[in-house]
Amino acid sequence: MTERSEVTNGRGTERAEVMNHHSAGTIVRPYGDTTGDGMVQVSFTLPIPHDRRAEGAALQLAAKMGLEPAMVVHAKAIGAGDGTSFTFFIVYGRVGHLVDLSQVEVIEREYPLLTPKEVNLAIRRGLRRRLVVVGACIGTDAHTVGIDAILSIKGFAGEKGLEYYRELKVINLGAQVAVPDLVARARAEHADAILVSQVVTQRDAHIRGTQELAAALREAYDAKGEFPLLVVGGPRFHESMAAGLGVDRVFGRGTTPGEVASYLVHALVTATAPQDRTQDRTQQHRTQDRTQQRERTA
Repeated sequence: MTERSEVTNGRGTERAEVMNHHSAGTIVRPYGDTTGDGMVQVSFTLPIPHDRRAEGAALQLAAKMGLEPAMVVHAKAIGAGDGTSFTFFIVYGRVGHLVDLSQVEVIEREYPLLTPKEVNLAIRRGLRRRLVVVGACIGTDAHTVGIDAILSIKGFAGEKGLEYYRELKVINLGAQVAVPDLVARARAEHADAILVSQVVTQRDAHIRGTQELAAALREAYDAKGEFPLLVVGGPRFHESMAAGLGVDRVFGRGTTPGEVASYLVHALVTATAPQDRTQDRTQQHRTQDRTQQRERTA
């Protein structure tokens, strides 16, 4: 009886805390048809041909994911070309999970967004020369849409790319650039910054490629010298991954040329002294080494 009383009291306390969070506007639940109904829509593919059994398997998976009740609202057979059959599903159902906004961690932008005119003026006054940027898609990645959106004068989202900025010298090496070739070109151009876009993410190719580039830069540049700023971006990167990858900055999907240009000014012109940035990079390399060592021993 005492145990039940304690459990009941515990639930009552938890319920009261949830109510307090609700009143403070920090607790939210998914919205589907009506406010707070908890309805969500998810999509996935199963490696089985499309039939009634396949739809039953999709509902079983949805139930194990916590969707209850769930319904299959779309199912389509997909042929792989080698005789293998797959089925793509969209499932709609209710989840009981809540989101506590007070526990969400967001990496805020620590620098102001500048106009192209402000970027050019800052570089001209701060460096007294053009800032050199070398960009590429490395490894087997042939998708240049990301790097071109940032570097090409055509730009992205209504903003012109870095080629438009008079005080930036931009070298776009394009797709499928080998890491040694990128490092060699960066050294030859005396690059201030290296920008890499990674779209191919199968089997964590974007992570391995970035770590390989960071290691190659470490070998190519004297540890006591100044490293070029290393910036990577792509749809599967998150800003919090920078230290583990050994890079200075990570940009995710939706990044605009103006954000990148403003960051280059912040990191290379106005905010951080070169020696401080080199020390930061050395610490990142040590963190990356420890991470890779743990992966090898796991």
